[in-house]
Amino acid sequence: MSDIELVVFDIAGTTVRDNGSVADAFIAAFRDFGFEMPRNEVKKVMGFRKMDAIAMLLEKFARAHKDDEQLIDRIHTRFIDTMIAFYRDDQDLAPFAHAEPLFASLHERGIKVALNTGFTRSITDAILHRLRWDDRSTLIDRTICSDEVPFGRPHPDMIKVLMEDLRIISPDKILKVGDTEVDVEEGRNAGCGVVVSVTTGAYTRAQLEPYKPDFIIDDLSELLPIIEKA
Repeated sequence: MSDIELVVFDIAGTTVRDNGSVADAFIAAFRDFGFEMPRNEVKKVMGFRKMDAIAMLLEKFARAHKDDEQLIDRIHTRFIDTMIAFYRDDQDLAPFAHAEPLFASLHERGIKVALNTGFTRSITDAILHRLRWDDRSTLIDRTICSDEVPFGRPHPDMIKVLMEDLRIISPDKILKVGDTEVDVEEGRNAGCGVVVSVTTGAYTRAQLEPYKPDFIIDDLSELLPIIEKA
């Protein structure tokens, strides 16, 4: 029997398909304010709280504006508005094929399921509503967003709140799953017992390997055997 009591999943690129729409919205938001951001650099910051990601990109490519809080807020607001509209209307929005069966299988084993994300609550709720993962669903025990804690990834704040809300005593009992560098760092900083990366999102296997997750998988269907051995 597994020692894992909670699995914490990222959303976009991990449990929900992302065909580049998040990066597109990010690039478009910057462009609206006169900045061109390279797609490969935008993808590197996809797991971060989006306000932090904007500041990071400005520091790297427009240093004169890196401390302009008003500009950061305006770009962030444009990004949020774009993503909410996108997720409300996108006909291709869907979970990965094995996500929902996996959630159900975890519950059958007495393991709780949580989602955490670098998105704001407003974007997340638009996704959850479209997928019927909101209050209508029993598949997910708790969701938490980066704007609901003092610090987003790589800080462990979101996982700590999940532990308290879901009554998980030790982080050793948690498995964290995500598709970016900062997902790995969040899991490590929280002390999670197992940290797993997936190649279905922003990072390739080669890009994930330097961050040394415990496992790298290509599909969520590979996760249950890992959990059963944990």
